[in-house]
Amino acid sequence: MQRISKNTKETGEIAKLFLDKISKEKIKHEGALVIGLSGNLGAGKTVFVQAVARYLGIKKIISSPTFVIMKKYPLKNQKHKFLFHLDAYRLKNAKELLHLGWEEIIDNKDHLIFIEWPENVSKALPSRSKLIHISHTSKGYRRFKLK
Repeated sequence: MQRISKNTKETGEIAKLFLDKISKEKIKHEGALVIGLSGNLGAGKTVFVQAVARYLGIKKIISSPTFVIMKKYPLKNQKHKFLFHLDAYRLKNAKELLHLGWEEIIDNKDHLIFIEWPENVSKALPSRSKLIHISHTSKGYRRFKLK
């Protein structure tokens, strides 16, 4: 699935479409649903997670976890019980995720995980992970490729 966003509102619509799509998929695995968000600085990775969080009913302000690496938000009345937002920009390798309790986090089917800069920790991501690549178009819009 590929979509173009001209603004934050359209990014929210894309986030809703993505969540609707993955919620209809049959679960073929145990463990968390992991979604990698790939793209250059300023591509819109955090904005996408903010839109997802709003759609899932999170009222807190969602900010980039660049310096704390990981944030956890409870979800109410949802398929998943927690949304995790990770930023692997400052991580040097996948082993650094283990210090955050990564194995326990990804083993829990109640967890929905969005990880920015997944390429920095690709060896730690489950093979069942989804990927969203965000890039800029020539007109300055955002292109979302959902895989």
